[in-house]
Amino acid sequence: MTSPVQLQHYIDGAWVPGTGSPITSSNPARPDEVVAQGLQAGPAEVEQAMSAAVAAKREWARTPAHERGAVLLRAAVVIEQNAEAWGLELAREEGKTRAEGQGEVLRAAQIFRYYGNDGDRTAGEIFSSPRRGEKILVTRKPLGVVGVVTPFNFPIAIPAWKIAPALAYGNTVVWKPASTVPLLALRLAQALDAAGLPAGVLNLLIGPGSMGNSIVEHPALDGLTFTGSTGVGRRLAAEAAGRGVPVQAEMGGKNAAVVLADADLDLAAEQVMLGAFRSTGQKCTATSRLIVAEAIADEFLATLAERANALAVGDPADPTVQMGPVVNDGARKSISDGIDTALSQGARLIAGGQKYDDDLASGYFIPPTILELPADQELDVWREELFGPVLAVRRAATVEQAFELANDSEFGLSAALFTQDVTRALDAIDDLDVGILHVNSESAGADPHVPFGGAKKSGYGPKEQGAAAKEFFTHTTTVYLRGGTAGV
Repeated sequence: MTSPVQLQHYIDGAWVPGTGSPITSSNPARPDEVVAQGLQAGPAEVEQAMSAAVAAKREWARTPAHERGAVLLRAAVVIEQNAEAWGLELAREEGKTRAEGQGEVLRAAQIFRYYGNDGDRTAGEIFSSPRRGEKILVTRKPLGVVGVVTPFNFPIAIPAWKIAPALAYGNTVVWKPASTVPLLALRLAQALDAAGLPAGVLNLLIGPGSMGNSIVEHPALDGLTFTGSTGVGRRLAAEAAGRGVPVQAEMGGKNAAVVLADADLDLAAEQVMLGAFRSTGQKCTATSRLIVAEAIADEFLATLAERANALAVGDPADPTVQMGPVVNDGARKSISDGIDTALSQGARLIAGGQKYDDDLASGYFIPPTILELPADQELDVWREELFGPVLAVRRAATVEQAFELANDSEFGLSAALFTQDVTRALDAIDDLDVGILHVNSESAGADPHVPFGGAKKSGYGPKEQGAAAKEFFTHTTTVYLRGGTAGV
């Protein structure tokens, strides 16, 4: 067992201890094992961080895009060089498998590299003017000081896809990560520090959820980007909107996979399993609902049950393990209660469901669970996001009914469709109201060069990633440019 990492905050280019209450990050596979510890930031650190970001914003905004990008590219190298070690730390702190942890760290490097090269892309537009001797330019400027609030489930990738574009487009950042996963936040800030990021451009504050309110309420805030629960996101968005502060928010998901009768069933089973149980189901794009065609339902569900029961669950640091624990005891209890409620309401248990009574009992483990719901009864598990390894299943008699069931949610983040009929795939593009649609692949997954975000109540404000990020992190200035010669 390694000694706990000592947590510090990164403010105005310096590493400083906190003045708040103690904070401890524990291994969810072995809760007695402390991964990192320190003191939380308090109101004084929030004020210092905001002041530093304000002081740095003009010079950073005036720094040429290629110079800003060079810092991000150097940070990408640091992240990549530490992928193995930081991936293991991620597994120990958050609970996803070691391979997934390393993959996430490498994804963060990829994101920094993508935005580090943004200086070579279009910086604005020129429009024709109806007046002689004039050009109309549309330029872009950074918002200023951006608050970044990130969740536990992707402790380095989600911060990367917010912080990298924020910095690339010339903003300064005050970042509050989830207090359950502070170590990877520390590592990301260390990478930027090592890359030579100027003082005050990024400020890291580790603290309780209420600190998000302190950041949003600060008069110096120019924008807020948030990923997390729907309830928290709506509260922060309301507070920011009341002050005219733009908000980008990614919130809940209750994503459906639709398996039609003509689908490649082996492929569909593999991908549904990955969507439902990779990362222990703790991601907003996870497959938490399955709609399967009646004609192949018995065969398909039997295959899923066999595969779910065969998953190797255990310590995520073990390279042979396929699924680790959920993040903490509160999550384990909430998910277990959701399963129990579904069973009491009439769900049929297809796989999992039981509590572990062996070596896994001391950790925060939930077995991969599949529940078939009755056709004529509304169950809570169909609508509520448990954020864990639980898949709710319903059968559909027709394609039309399958699409209706897929749309039967207030959320619209992601969906997956399995079919070999291109006409059905084209219908799904029109009929399924989601921000991300996968055809013949799992519902999770997002590449950094294309927009990411949900429809309906899953998202608020401009999309993330790719060129879409520019729509949030910058505003336009339309310039009417005319020469000074009279009569031109």
